[in-house]
Amino acid sequence: MDPPVVPRERLDGWRYVDETTERAFAAGPVSVDASTVRYERTGTEAPRPFCFASRLRIRPATAPNPALTALVERHARSGFRDRLAERDIEQIDHRGDREISVDDPSASRATLSTFRGVARFAGGGRGVPVEALIAVWVAGGYLLGGGAYPLDESAYPSGGNPTDARRELLGIVRGIESPPDRDGGDL
Repeated sequence: MDPPVVPRERLDGWRYVDETTERAFAAGPVSVDASTVRYERTGTEAPRPFCFASRLRIRPATAPNPALTALVERHARSGFRDRLAERDIEQIDHRGDREISVDDPSASRATLSTFRGVARFAGGGRGVPVEALIAVWVAGGYLLGGGAYPLDESAYPSGGNPTDARRELLGIVRGIESPPDRDGGDL
């Protein structure tokens, strides 16, 4: 299963990190696989901003519906918290959810969840506050996009700032699209 497409023109200054497909959730006969592509911002100090795009495949095939969407959103938020913790981000606080539009006119509006936490570095030292975003929406099947960036102005030595980082990340997320259907669909 191919991951979603992230428009190249929105990735200027970002470096491809990896692409994975993994079992995101399983309960009885139901399973959810996620195909994900990840990028990191180049030219910045740690903690580096990162972004990702994921496409879900649900088995048995089930059309998106309100109950399933709520379940996907809940598991996406929980899994995202775990991923942030794996990146040494602590004190993770869910700050709320809101709807945003995405660029694909045939897609649903996305539910955007905002988190705040503190990135810790090996060997101790001071933590850096970060903001992390994850969005979930339907574009044929379920797509997810998000990432995180530091809130400390000193993390942007080239003149950027957290507001610019948020705007850039949201632009990347809004531009994520389903790949051409070469492998039997999303559901």
